This record gives sequence, structure tokens and C-alpha cells, in this order.
Amino acid sequence: MPNLTGKVAIVTGAGRGIGRAHALALAAAGAKVVVNDLGAAVSGEGADLSPAEQVAEEIRDAGGEAVANGENVADFAGAERMVQHALDAFGRLDILVNNAGILRDRMLVNMTEAEWDAVIAVHLKGHFAPTRHAAAYWRERAKAGEELRARVINTSSPSGVFGNVGQANYGAAKAGIAGFTIIVAQELQRYGVTVNCLAPNARTRMTEETFDMGERPEGWDPLDPANVATVAVALCADEAQHVTGQVFHIWGGAVNVLRGWSAGELLEAPEGWEPDALLAELLERFPDGVAPPGMVAGMQAAGGRSLRASP
Repeated sequence: MPNLTGKVAIVTGAGRGIGRAHALALAAAGAKVVVNDLGAAVSGEGADLSPAEQVAEEIRDAGGEAVANGENVADFAGAERMVQHALDAFGRLDILVNNAGILRDRMLVNMTEAEWDAVIAVHLKGHFAPTRHAAAYWRERAKAGEELRARVINTSSPSGVFGNVGQANYGAAKAGIAGFTIIVAQELQRYGVTVNCLAPNARTRMTEETFDMGERPEGWDPLDPANVATVAVALCADEAQHVTGQVFHIWGGAVNVLRGWSAGELLEAPEGWEPDALLAELLERFPDGVAPPGMVAGMQAAGGRSLRASP
């Protein structure tokens, strides 16, 4: 396991599911952890610090160091307080894992403005706000002459990179997070900060309410959130300093390093297109039409290099 001794990590949405797995794995590798969780319902209502406190206690019981934090990551000032909490508790910050999220699934024609706004806020702004404040801290350290090996791990979803019916708000936010990752990786690389993104398949309270995740198998479970945390820990190692701006699709022991948008089909006219000529070309090129394959087909044909491991 990579040695993260001396490093300090914030994990958002760490009271349950993938976030909890991240917090436990980072602590097991030696990091001190700020366990952030608002403690809301899957839909985002309410607040309860006890899930974060339970995970922090679990880390301390195992011999690690952790504190609980109940800030709302979609609140700009709250995200700043969360970063400051890490600095006050442990004196530094090295790793930010943006994981907090909610669901308010609805077909587009029935979706309300509130359902759209809430999901975009928690996921997309909830990645921006903590990253913005952490980045400001790292920039000041870099300008002071420190050599950084800092990490941001973002959380997208197969719904965001492949698309999924009934999740226009969630999928749009998760696609935005993938784009955010690529841009912020370019901006922060000069300071010694890598920024990567995970698009995991895992068995959590959010996914089990949305999808048929099947029965839990005996022995190794490919949908165990711990499989996702393994990738996060690897990316947080000092040796991963030159791996940045990547989106990793994770399903059990298969990790696809996704390629993102590619050039695809080229329709070219040396002196520009007229609408009728372009239409004729489209009909010739796609005689049966063309449409997105959907999430399942997208995952089955995930692009990029696949890294496979047996259980």
C-alpha cells in the first residue's frame, strides 16, 4: 500500500458508501482524515453529524487520526471553513476527495427547477467550492517555495460519462465534474497539484435506490466501494505525481482510463457546407440514424486502456 503517513486528507460525503471507503482506506495508508458529511438524506434534505462522527471514531479506534466535519460543500463559505478545519486540526492539507452527492431523479419533462438546482449545487458547486479554497492554500504554499505533491480526487459517474435516462440533472452535473477535472488539472499542475476523477460502479445507498445492483456475492464483491477507494489511494501516492487530468471508470477489478471526447466522424467540405449538402452527407454516412448507446452499452464499450486485476 502507498505510504501516506504525514499527509492530511479531506473526504466529503464520507459518512457512508464510497466516501466512507475512501476515508478508511486513506487512514489505513497513514493519512489523517477530515471526515466531512452533512448527514442529509439521499435527496439532500436534513442534516446529521453522526455518520461523519461514526467514521471518524472508526478510524481512531483503528489507531488513526480523524475529525468529523458537518459543513455543506455547496456553501462557498462552508467549504472554506472545512478547509480551515483541516488546517486547524492537523496543520496542513495534502489531499481533497470530492465525493458528496445527492439524487433527485426525474424524467426531464417532469423535473422541477428545484430538483435541477439542488443536484447541480451539491455535485458541481460542491466540487468547485472545496477545490477553490484548497487550491488557494496550495498556491500560497507553492509561492512560498514549497514543493507540493497535493491531490484532488473528484467523483463523476457512469451516468455522467455515458449518460442515463432519468438523470438529466445528475448526469449533467457529473459530466461537468469530468470537464472541471480536466481544466483544473491544467491550472494546478504548475503548483504540484494533480487532479483526477473517478466514475465508479459501486453498491451504495444511492445506487441501490436507483438501480438493480443484484445480490451480494459471497467473497469478493466487484461492487464493494473499497474497490473504488483502492484507485484513490494509488492516485494519492507521491509516485503518481505525473498522472493528472484523467477520468477512471471503475467496475470491480477493471479500471478504464477513459479517453473523453474524440474527433469521431469527420464530415469535411473544403469550402464549407451548404445545409442540403450536409444533410445528404449525414444520411449517407448514417443510413440507419445515430443516437447515444446508453449507459450500459457505454460501459461495455468503455474507451481507453483497461487495467484489469483478478480478485
